[in-house]
Amino acid sequence: MTAGLILAAGESRRMGSPKALLDYRGETFLDRLIGLFSLHCQPVVAVLGAGRESIRAGLLRGAEALIVENPDYRLGQLSSMQCGLRAVSPGSDGVLFTLVDHPAVEPATLVRLLEPATMAPLRVPRYGGRRGHPIWICASLIPEFLALPTTAAAREVVARHAHESAYIDVDDPGVVMDIDDPQSYQRLSGNLA
Repeated sequence: MTAGLILAAGESRRMGSPKALLDYRGETFLDRLIGLFSLHCQPVVAVLGAGRESIRAGLLRGAEALIVENPDYRLGQLSSMQCGLRAVSPGSDGVLFTLVDHPAVEPATLVRLLEPATMAPLRVPRYGGRRGHPIWICASLIPEFLALPTTAAAREVVARHAHESAYIDVDDPGVVMDIDDPQSYQRLSGNLA
């Protein structure tokens, strides 16, 4: 059993409005990811912080996810990840983790990441030699992420296990499309035309 974890707690300062509510193929970023993850993950945990009231109000798939609020979202991304990981069932084999600003990932990529073809503690998608999201994390690594101080970054655990990670090459540019600002969103929207 794999849990899903979507971080949507950031302030979206560069975007100017909550990224979770941006439109992608007729759905909000967060609704799209909840729908995609819920096909393969149980539960799907979505972590909210900044703008949580408007994000909750804009969700259509909220019933398909466990919505967790991070009161300390201003401490950064790691605090939201830790908040979400605490909500993951102890019986989960792993966690499929992504940021809400990666809505263009294809369903086939999730299938590839969830294939138990490797015993690697981390499975990272790669497109054109670039690593992306979502990332599959073995449940055995959850305590390491939870033990990090909030001044640290999740990539410290990822770097610690880089030599034993599986990098899975996928034909999916969505894994490296990080929609952080109006320009990147315009490029994404242009690809939909």
